Amino acid sequence: MATPQAQLAEIDPVWSRIRSEAQDAIAAEPLMGGAIHSGVLHHRSFASALAYRMSLKLASDEMQAQILREIIDGAYAAEPELVASARADLVATYERDPACHRFLQPLMYFKGYQAIQAYRLGHWLWEEERIDLAYFVQMRVSETFGVDIHPAARIGRGVMIDHAHSVVIGETAVVGDNVSMLHSVTLGGTGKEEQDRHPKIGNGVLIGAGAKVLGNIRIGDCSRIAAGSVVLTDIPACKTVAGVPARIVGEAGCAQPSVSMNQTFEGDGTA
Repeated sequence: MATPQAQLAEIDPVWSRIRSEAQDAIAAEPLMGGAIHSGVLHHRSFASALAYRMSLKLASDEMQAQILREIIDGAYAAEPELVASARADLVATYERDPACHRFLQPLMYFKGYQAIQAYRLGHWLWEEERIDLAYFVQMRVSETFGVDIHPAARIGRGVMIDHAHSVVIGETAVVGDNVSMLHSVTLGGTGKEEQDRHPKIGNGVLIGAGAKVLGNIRIGDCSRIAAGSVVLTDIPACKTVAGVPARIVGEAGCAQPSVSMNQTFEGDGTA
């Protein structure tokens, strides 16, 4: 008969690997034992560990961690897609970020990963018309992680935000599946219009550090936006754009730029 740990690995290999890595981490650094036990090994599931982590990060004098934990547990029970997306984001971070060597790292330490999971909670609250609570989560994400994502924005699965500092995603923005972006990216508007005013990012897109994508424009699937670019017009699929304002400088160079994370352009060595 299979052991409970073997059964767990078959049901949820991501969670099983996190637990194994947590045990190894404690063996290597016993001073982290308390934090890792309470954050990982104390929990029976990935959803429970994630809810605990998010409640600690979002807590403040205005709202205690226990209350937030109840809210997050309720959200995960009502909408399993939140946890499925969190797993996809975690695997994406491990596969694409060269600084990520363990599944444990995003859950415990990476603010880009944690910020997007907190956004997902805020978006669920927004869809449930719990508007003020959604705004509270947005505020705490901004204060805690330096990331400002409006809870009405729509973001797909398998998203990695590397470093994440100063990322801004506006209210009517849409981000597809398997997108990667680096720090200081803005998906913003161009004025005071109140309707659909933010970018629509296709699947598999790579957005370099400091890039600004502004207005109700569409970025085609599997395109690359170079670091520091300002994109003001639609971009076709599978292209590389660079400059201020951005222009097409070549093909994307591969089928999935967001996965390869190749940010060079062989035409002139930049991207």
